[in-house]
Amino acid sequence: MKGQSTPSRRRIIISKLFQFCRQIIGPNTSAENASASVSSEPLVITRGEHGISRKQFSPNAIKVLYRLKDGGFDAYLVGGCIRDILLGQQPKDFDVVTNATPDQVKKLFRNCRLIGRRFRLAHIVFGREIIEVATMRGHHEAPESKNQISQSSTEGQLLRDNVFGSIEEDAERRDFSINALYYSINDFSIHDYANGLAAIKAKQIELIGDPETRYREDPVRMLRAVRFATKLDMSIAPNSEKPISELASLLDNIPPARLFEEVLKLFLNGKAEANFLMLRQYGLFRALFPALDKILEANPNGLEQAFVQQMFQNTDKRINADKKVTPAFIFAALLWFPLLAITKKLQAEEQLSEYDAFAQAMNKVLSESAQHIAVPKRFTLGARDIWHIQHRLDKRAGQRAYRLTQQPRFKAAYDFLLLRVDAGETEHKELAQWWTQYLSQDINGQKDMVKNLGHQGGPKPRKRSRRRAPRKPAE
Repeated sequence: MKGQSTPSRRRIIISKLFQFCRQIIGPNTSAENASASVSSEPLVITRGEHGISRKQFSPNAIKVLYRLKDGGFDAYLVGGCIRDILLGQQPKDFDVVTNATPDQVKKLFRNCRLIGRRFRLAHIVFGREIIEVATMRGHHEAPESKNQISQSSTEGQLLRDNVFGSIEEDAERRDFSINALYYSINDFSIHDYANGLAAIKAKQIELIGDPETRYREDPVRMLRAVRFATKLDMSIAPNSEKPISELASLLDNIPPARLFEEVLKLFLNGKAEANFLMLRQYGLFRALFPALDKILEANPNGLEQAFVQQMFQNTDKRINADKKVTPAFIFAALLWFPLLAITKKLQAEEQLSEYDAFAQAMNKVLSESAQHIAVPKRFTLGARDIWHIQHRLDKRAGQRAYRLTQQPRFKAAYDFLLLRVDAGETEHKELAQWWTQYLSQDINGQKDMVKNLGHQGGPKPRKRSRRRAPRKPAE
């Protein structure tokens, strides 16, 4: 402590006292109905106490912090990047919060673009990396001005939220206590405003403030609670968990395009199966995929449940092995049983052939799904191809098998067939084995396999009648 000023020494003593007190009254010993709250005097963890080095941060994020500091503004790294480093994980994004307004940020950075309507953000672009800079948010009840606009729906959802405030107010506006951690570039300390370090230690996802109010402000927080719980191997705190099932229907008010982005985060993060099961547990899956949820409810632990879980297990394995996964395959699987149900209904009600009913059902199931999740056309086209090829896989005679393998989505469609068999569709087991063997052969082996099919792989060829030359008239 030698050489330090009296205020600095007092600050360290106070921070340690706060740390000791918060460990005593942390989440493990709090009442079940207690909520995380923000303190005006944060717990300050000095550079020597938290052990985080600037080398663990993105160099571009550090550049942004210093540019803002040199411009006369306060700047902090905030949220997930601090949380993940404390948990020993590598952050994907580095977010910055500052007391500079978006327009002031733009003046400091030539490589800046402003985005967002609900809340204005600055994106600082460094090649492929984007550092997101947000102005410290204030309470949306604050008086409106030209640069501070807030608007809520009748359900309490925030529609516009351009209200700026202090760092204490910004911490109160954070969703979870584990995300209210701020790294200061001034002295390299961490400021904990909502007992986030104790929540990390207790492995709990805890909302800041009244859970029902916060979920109504932004229903997507329910999806984020699930995603953080599985990603960080934590549980949702009882008070934060309690209102989720009752408020799940509020997700109907979220724009379908935003829900598509949230679904990708849930199912492409290596924890898809765990997220699926937790979404079902809290009734959130129903708001995303109502048709499939209805089918799963009608037949618990049936073929449909096995199919979806197996798909998510396979997805997790591929992602954790750094292999590519296309959203087209995931949505093709999630809408497969609703597609079959609509096909069957159209056949019965409109007396259509299976092919025509299947074609109409594809349009209908995608149209109904788009009311909840806006899947981009490039992925719905991929899902259509996967579904179409399922009806062509048993047509293998002549050149059909070879031509089918040249289709861009054939490999995905073949994997889809294997998934159906693995889930319990044993009637297609022989067909799946044939294609597996066919794909392992060279061109001559493939020709032999097709020859050995006879006519079982396709329709019988029509016999051509020989034309006879017309008889010459007798002279």
